Order: sequence, then C-alpha cells, then structure tokens
Amino acid sequence: MQAKKERTMKDFKQYIEGNLGKSLKDCSKEEVYLALLQFTKEKSAALPQNNGKKKVYYISAEFLIGKLLSNNLINLGLYDEVKEVLSEAGHSLAEIEEIELEPSLGNGGLGRLAACFLDSIATLGLTGDGVGLNYHYGLFEQKFKDNQQNAVPNVWLTPESWLVPTETSYKVPFADFTLTSKMFDIDVLGYEQSTKNKLHLFDVDSIDESLVSSDSIEFDKTQIAKNLTLFLYPDDSDEAGHLLRIYQQYFMVSNGAQLLIDEALAKGSNLHDLAEYATVQINDTHPSMVIPELIRLLGERGIEFDEAVEIVSAMTAYTNHTILSEALEKWPLAYLEKVVPHLVPIIKELDARVKAKYEDPSVAIIDEHGRVHMAHMDIHYGYSVNGVAALHTDILKESELKNFYEIYPEKFNNKTNGITFRRWLMHANPELAKLLDETIGTEWRKDASKLEALKAFRHDAIVREKLDKIKRDNKKRLSVYLQEKQGITVNENSIFDIQIKRMHEYKRQQMNALYVIHKYLDIKSGNIPARPITIIFGGKAAPAYVIAQDVIHLILSLSELIANDPEVSPHLQVIMVENYNVTAATHLIPACNISEQISLASKEASGTGNMKFMLNGALTLGTEDGANVEIHELVGDDNIYIFGEKSDEVIAHYEKGDYNASEFAKRDAIRPLVEFVKSDALLAVGNQERLERLYHELTTKDWFMTLLDLEDYIETKERMYRDFEDRDEWNAKVVTNIAMAGFFSSDRTIEDYNRDIWKLN
Repeated sequence: MQAKKERTMKDFKQYIEGNLGKSLKDCSKEEVYLALLQFTKEKSAALPQNNGKKKVYYISAEFLIGKLLSNNLINLGLYDEVKEVLSEAGHSLAEIEEIELEPSLGNGGLGRLAACFLDSIATLGLTGDGVGLNYHYGLFEQKFKDNQQNAVPNVWLTPESWLVPTETSYKVPFADFTLTSKMFDIDVLGYEQSTKNKLHLFDVDSIDESLVSSDSIEFDKTQIAKNLTLFLYPDDSDEAGHLLRIYQQYFMVSNGAQLLIDEALAKGSNLHDLAEYATVQINDTHPSMVIPELIRLLGERGIEFDEAVEIVSAMTAYTNHTILSEALEKWPLAYLEKVVPHLVPIIKELDARVKAKYEDPSVAIIDEHGRVHMAHMDIHYGYSVNGVAALHTDILKESELKNFYEIYPEKFNNKTNGITFRRWLMHANPELAKLLDETIGTEWRKDASKLEALKAFRHDAIVREKLDKIKRDNKKRLSVYLQEKQGITVNENSIFDIQIKRMHEYKRQQMNALYVIHKYLDIKSGNIPARPITIIFGGKAAPAYVIAQDVIHLILSLSELIANDPEVSPHLQVIMVENYNVTAATHLIPACNISEQISLASKEASGTGNMKFMLNGALTLGTEDGANVEIHELVGDDNIYIFGEKSDEVIAHYEKGDYNASEFAKRDAIRPLVEFVKSDALLAVGNQERLERLYHELTTKDWFMTLLDLEDYIETKERMYRDFEDRDEWNAKVVTNIAMAGFFSSDRTIEDYNRDIWKLN
C-alpha cells in the first residue's frame, strides 16, 4: 500500500513537471487544475470498459453529475495521495476544485439520482451506460436581483473539460429536416474498479450560442438546428416550447436507440435476439419515444412489426419518479405529427392494439382529446414498471396507476432510491468519513449496510463529542463559503435549518416561509429563542413556473426585512443560496442540523436529499411522504420529527374536494401569517404583484394544502428547536440516523434493479 502511494505521488509530480516544465509549487491554481484534469482523464482513459453481453442503457433527460475531479480521484484510489502531494507543494485540493466548472446537465433529484446510479453501476462492475443530451447552458444560472430570481445562461462548456469527443454520429430524421448528431463521452468510474462505463451525451454541430444573450434565457425556439441542445427544459409555456421539448426528446432517444443497435450488432446480435444484448431503463417519461423508435429501426432492418413489438416490449423498463403531471407527459398527437410524423403510425397501431384488448378508456395510449399518454405506452409496452419508494409504489398500485396494476400486476415493483455514499461522505464530509473509519472500520465504503455498527456507539460520549465538533467545523466551512459566494455572514453557533431542493409548490417551501413569518412576529412580540436560528433555502424555479418564482421572492423579501430589523436579526436569519447546485450541496448538507422534508404526503415519490442529510448527521423534520416513511421505519419514532396528515388522508381530501384553503386562512394561528405576505412591511421591500398573487394562491387555491399542515408543522419545529438544546440526546439521535442510513445506498438500489429487472451478465 505504501509503495503504491509513493509511486502515485511520484507519477503525479513527474506528470506536472513534465507537462508544465516547472515544479508543482511554482504552478498557479489554474495550471494545477488543468494538469490534474488531464492526469485524471488519462488514468481513466487507460481503463477498459465493462463489456458484458447485455448492457443497460439508462436514458435520462438529466444527469446532475456535479464536479468530477475529487469524485474521480476517489474512485481511482488516488484522492489521498494527490491531496498530500498538493499540500506538500503549498496547494489545497479544495481550492483547486473551486476552479472546476460544474457540468450543467441536470437540475433536481431526477438528475442527481441518475448520476448516483451511473456511479453505482460502475462500482458494481455492471455493463451499463447513460444516454442524454449535451446541454450548452443547462437549466440556467440563477441570479438574484430586486429579491427576484433572474435566469441567465449557465456557461460551463470550455475547451478543457471531462467531455471526450468521439467519432460516433447518427442521422436523426424529423418532419422537415434531418440532423446529424455528434457524440461526446464522459468516463464513469466505479469505486476501486479496474473497469469503467460511459455517459454518452449527444449534440449537434449547428448549435448557435449567439441565439441567447448573456443576461437572458430567451431565444428563438423555432430554429431547431441552432437551439436543440442549448437548454435543459426550455420554457414550454407556448406551443413552440412544447415542440422544442419533443424535438429534444426524440433526438435523445433516436441516438440512444441507434447506438444500442450498433453495439448489439458488434457483439454478435442478429436483432431478433436484441433483448439478450440490451435493456433500456426509461427515466420518467422524457425518453418514452424510444419504444416506437426502436420498433421503427427494427422495421427498417427487416423485422416484422409484430416481432419488433415483442422484442422492444422485452427490453424496455419504465421508472415512474412522480405522480405529478409534468412527469406524466401527454403530447397532443398534432404536435407529434409536426415533429416526428414517422412515429405517429406506430403509436396509433400500438394504441389500437391496447383498445382492442381493453375497453377501459383510462388505459388507452391516445385519449379522446387526441393526446398521447407517454406513461401508458411505457406500461403497456415495457416489461417492468417501478416506483422509487415503498409508499410511492403503493400509491401507484392503489390509486394513480391502479387500472394498469390490475392488468399487469407482475410488472409493478418497488426500487427505493439511493445515493452514492462515497461522494456524500468521503468527498463532502471527510472528517465524518474518518470518524467512521476509526470507529467501525472501512467496510462501509463498499458495503453501506456496515454503517449499522455505529448504532452501538449511540451513548458513547467520545463519539458524540466528535460528531459535535465535526458539525461545528462543517458549519464554519459553510460560513466561509457563503461569505465568499454571496457576502453573507452567518452565526456559526445558530441552528442550521436547511431546505434545499427544486422549487415547487408540492415541496412546500412556502410553508417554511410562513414559519419564518411566525418566528419573526414571535420575536417581535418579545419571545426570544434559546439559540439563534438560521433558516437556509436553495433551489431554482422553472422558467414558466410563476408561483414558484413568487415563493422565491417571498423568501428573499423576508431575508431582507429580517436582516434590517435589529430586534430580530440577532436571533433569526434567512438565507437563499444563489444558484443552488451539487457544489453548494456538498457544503450545505454536512453543515445541516435540521433537514426539511416537508412535501405534501403522497406527492414526493422518494426524495434523495433526505438520505444525504440523514447520512451526514442531520435530523429529519418531515411528513410521512416518499422515503421519509422508510427513514421513519428504520430510525424509530424518537429519532425523527414527523408532522402533518398522512398520504391516505390527503388522497381522500383530493377525492372529496373538501379542503378549503380560505377556511384555514381564517384560523387564529394562520391568519396573521398569510396576511403578513401582503403587509406594508413586506411590500416595502418586495414586489406587490408577486406578493399579492402568492397571497391569493395560498388563501383561495393552495392546491398542495400548505395551510392544512401549517399549525402542526410550527408546533413540531418549535419542539425540535427545544430538543436541540439537549446536546447529548440530540447527538444520540444523530448517531442512530447515520447508522441506519446504509439502506439508502445507491449500490443497494442498483443491485435490486439488476436482480429484478435488468439481469445483466
């Protein structure tokens, strides 16, 4: 081991000096980063690819891979050595990492999950590649101005990056033109594996970045050849936006399908046996057109329609990540006619076969309004349908997809999501990783279930003290980060209460904001908390999602109001992290005391942020929703803070239509909070239109029932703050949470996928 270490250190020093012509200590940070990037790429390039007979193609609109330098060094087994070499030469690896631009290839949990899955597929030595698009500007870069979200292009593509250009390209036919793709690869390394997989990202040479100005994400959505891969989820508030989404999705799946066929043929497939060589995992409905596209391509190669349907149905599997409409896409047939008319006859035939077999209109692919239900096509013509948490899968079976479950009970299964522990501990929280190594050994790095051994140390005073110190150190690091990035000074001795996730009404950031108002008014009335409280938000609102942008505005306005109030600001601080991404998450999650997982029960499929927080020693404040249910089962009632109505109660409210926001808004405990949203105090720092629109939404519609759970939420949160003061008992709860987090390893999730769905060689 020592010899390997010394050899690695020598190799790196020689590489630097040989390529730059000077010693490491004389190099700038930028020079070190570029040299380290190339060094790591060369090490990964030398690894052979996994090459089992059967490969899984994980097709996803998002891959939120984050910065890759440290992650790749960890997986190559070079992290500690490189860190030491840099330190000896006066460089900090953490500072070098800051130079790396984060690939803007995803936005929320869907994309981060896909990244964790690719990591685990490689770590388990399975043959599996990701397939997606090479977005030039990602979703957008979030800037705050006048207490509002402003979206500008997220420029991340530079001449020196992890992207490796390839010679692979395909012709993708559309209604009025054909585009030739270009494939870029990113190596996907497994932990301590001598092989690798790939993330394939498709692009076109004709993209014109000048369509977009530097201070806006507006562009001509009709110039497809020039705009196709500019943005992830372009604004779809008009027909042009919808059509662009369809162009993107088809471009992604057509390239993936052509690649899949070529690779199978190269391995010896005769295409009749294609399902023995490939399986496709459809990640939500964005890649659903892969089904008719594969049927079309097989037809072009001489396979009869019936057999093509049979082949494709035996090799495609569908993951449902949410029951929300935006992920259960329904495209008007007229739109598909405009973009991919060659797929329409196939889709119509697939629909006709369903309708001939089942009279129930709710299971049709094409409904009475001429809309194509992509999820319905996935279920009928795939061999597996999985939810991503136990509760979510039960809801699919019992309500949302009940009619399908009755037809195909054998297809439905649960695969609770997971996270890659190596990134979220070894990289994001190395002090905690070291404590775990010293306390329970190192086996947890490859087998997360071994973390459970930590439970024996629940009442160990030394372990609890060390955990306290680690959390304080991480809070200091976060404070430095926020000061550098946003000029914000944070009280490191305060409680860090954090909610970071995509901005959406069902995730209920607005409920947390109403709590802020409660606490503000409480402090103004003379009730000073035992300890200062810092409430931190992070997340982006989709370009067309006005109410979510209004919630951001409320949070930022409250932040300004409180910061300027000398009576309140010593006791309460509200922060919205600008341009929240994976990099920010690696600072926020290790520093967190209270993890906010407060979605309306039945709406969050899983949530993976809750798993990362749990692993890093934060306690969950949450509803019985998504994976919170499983966390609750694992840690017990005493080690989690649950509030709010249960999923069956919420579903019943929707069915009966008996939730009345205006009645809740009149309650004594709620009325002052919602009225404050349009108060003179907030209007003085905020935008009247936004605040009044949000007030109206909360008090009349409130589709995700914020006010239903608000009083219980306030009461539970206050109890949590009080409990925080008993440091020994709090840290005992922390130990239990870390110890029981092993179930949520993405390695376990992928083992489940492979055992039950993919069955790779």
